[in-house]
Amino acid sequence: MAAPGASLRLVAPVWNRGTSGIRGLSRSVDPEGSQRKGRTLLQFLADHFYDVEAVREYLLQKQVLKVLRKNRSSTYIKERYGPYVAGAYFILKQGGAVKFQDKEWMRPNGRGLSGELWKLREVPIEAVDASGCAITYQGLDNLLALKELQSLSLQCCPHVDDWCLSRLYQLANSLRELSLAGCPRISERGLACLHHLQNLRRLDISHLPAVSNPGLTQILVEEMLPNCEVLGADWAQGLKLGPEEQSRDTASSPIPA
Repeated sequence: MAAPGASLRLVAPVWNRGTSGIRGLSRSVDPEGSQRKGRTLLQFLADHFYDVEAVREYLLQKQVLKVLRKNRSSTYIKERYGPYVAGAYFILKQGGAVKFQDKEWMRPNGRGLSGELWKLREVPIEAVDASGCAITYQGLDNLLALKELQSLSLQCCPHVDDWCLSRLYQLANSLRELSLAGCPRISERGLACLHHLQNLRRLDISHLPAVSNPGLTQILVEEMLPNCEVLGADWAQGLKLGPEEQSRDTASSPIPA
C-alpha cells in the first residue's frame, strides 16, 4: 500500500516507457507477444500502479482538462471574424448545430467545418442546438455575445448547472425558446434565475433529476413566467387534481395482491 499522498511519480518510469497515455498502456501489456494469453490491461495496472486512487485521480484530471480545452474562448477567431462566427465555431467543434439568420442549419461533418462559416461574420445566429455538448460556465462566454439568439437547446448537457442558468439573463431581450431537459445538474435554484427571461415563450424543464419536487417546481415556474409554455407536464400528473379527482384516481387503481 502506498503512503498517504503518494502520486504517479512512484511509477513514472513504467508510465513513460514506450507508452502514450492509457492507449499506450494496452500496447505495453504484451510488447513482444511472449506473455501468456490471459494477461489484461487491468492486470498490468494492478501490477505496476501501487496506488489505485492515484490512477483514478490522474484519469479524472485528464478528463477535466479535456473539458476545459473544449470551453476555451476562440479569441483569435472572434477578433478576426466577429462574435457570430466565433460562437458558431465553438458549438460546431463541440458537435452541436447552429442556424444563422435566413440560412439552413449548419452541422459538423466528417470533412470538418464548412467553408461557408467564415463568410457569415455579419449574419446573426438565431438558433443554437447544443444538445449533449460539454458546455461549462466558462464556455457560455461564447454564446452570451449572440444578442439576437432566439432559440437555445442545452438538452442533456452534463456540465450545465445552476450557475450557468444565472448567466442567461444576458440573453433576456432575444431568447424565446429554451430547453434544459435532461440536464443532471440543474435544480430549483437554477430555475429560479430564469425569472429574468420574460420574453420566453417555450421552456422545457422535463427530466431534471436534481429537482426534488418536479410537479411543484413546474407550477412555480409557470407563475414566474406567465407568458411561457412550460413543458414537463408528466412530472405534475396528479398534482393539480382536486381532492375528489385524486380520490377517484386512487380508487380506480388496482390493489396490489
